[in-house]
Amino acid sequence: MLLALVFAAGAFTLAAPASLGPAWLLIALAVIAIAWVLLEPRDVERDDTLPALAVLLSALGLLVVARVSPALAARQVMWLGFSLALAIACGTAFNRFRVLAAYKYIWILIAIVLFVALALFGKEVNGARLWIPIGPIQFEPVEVIKLLVVLFMASYLAETADVIARTRPWSLRANAKYLGPLFIGWGASMAILVFERDLGMASLLLATFAAMLYVATRRIDLIAGGFAIFGVAAYWAATHYHYVQTRIGVWQHPFADPLGAGFQSVQSLFSIAAGGLFGTGYHLGNPGYIPDVATDYVYAAWSEEWGAVGAVVLCLGYLAIVRRSLRIAQRQPDLYAKLLATGLAATLGFQVIIIIGGVLRLFPLTGITLPFFSYGGSSLVTNYLLIALVWAISSERRAVPAR
Repeated sequence: MLLALVFAAGAFTLAAPASLGPAWLLIALAVIAIAWVLLEPRDVERDDTLPALAVLLSALGLLVVARVSPALAARQVMWLGFSLALAIACGTAFNRFRVLAAYKYIWILIAIVLFVALALFGKEVNGARLWIPIGPIQFEPVEVIKLLVVLFMASYLAETADVIARTRPWSLRANAKYLGPLFIGWGASMAILVFERDLGMASLLLATFAAMLYVATRRIDLIAGGFAIFGVAAYWAATHYHYVQTRIGVWQHPFADPLGAGFQSVQSLFSIAAGGLFGTGYHLGNPGYIPDVATDYVYAAWSEEWGAVGAVVLCLGYLAIVRRSLRIAQRQPDLYAKLLATGLAATLGFQVIIIIGGVLRLFPLTGITLPFFSYGGSSLVTNYLLIALVWAISSERRAVPAR
């Protein structure tokens, strides 16, 4: 963590004066980050690289946001402080994370309630209903829902994985009996996500669902069935929602309307191309030409000023978190801990793939954020809770020295 903070402090020297807020506030963030790891229980060892990587990625993301919008950077600093404080506050509960398995149906119930609240009180922006206004802030429930779905699936699969794995694909009654609650919970989330026109989060939940189900049962037929259901739902959304049709059209032909629907995508491509291999240099590019650059296209802004080399380094940072999380999952003695760590790693990894792939036009861009990097309070808070939970799962009893 100290190395991460030193690196972050060096990076912050590149920022424009006052673009990151007062120096005392940044120092306070560093103190909170150090306190986070110092409050680790003394009788266990953990993978302390995980929180350090999260803080480092957040610092680099803050540097980019300060470059394109100092006003948003000031808010992001406050959200970062709140995220770190919440991770510390939840530490005691996460130390006993196996207790969470007892509340599996509560997690999915809360997720459905959040979906209903989004449908009733959500604010529609650019064709998608993703935010609930709460006073001066906007809360994005889907960020919390992704963690709730992982908690539910890990709990349920830990109890039924052996039976599901032994059930024959053609035994419809047995499959319905044991997969019913799982598909009802996951299917309800998927259906509501499609109706909320947020196919990005729907894709993320599908990928996470498939990864956890495969780890628990090794049944390819269930994975194929899940993708088939999603394909039908995605086709329905693409043929009924103008918002989804526009996203697909821009993905296929961004230069068909370069001053209209395709403007963001075209400017993003120009920005990445301008960066080349080594980038234009911090404050020497023009990422501000991209609308919503601090949220949807922050990866393009980073690539322009830090080049392909910087973009690869950023991806390696995410890869390190996912790899370490999967290693933690592999070392767990019980199936619930394995599935929980796997689901959290898959959630983070697939989210990075979906948003970066969208910016690079590998598939249609969706409205999800780049974890720790994009501007967004809901995303930052949720991803710090994710890291705090995986960090707690990594706990191993310290060896007692022989006397």
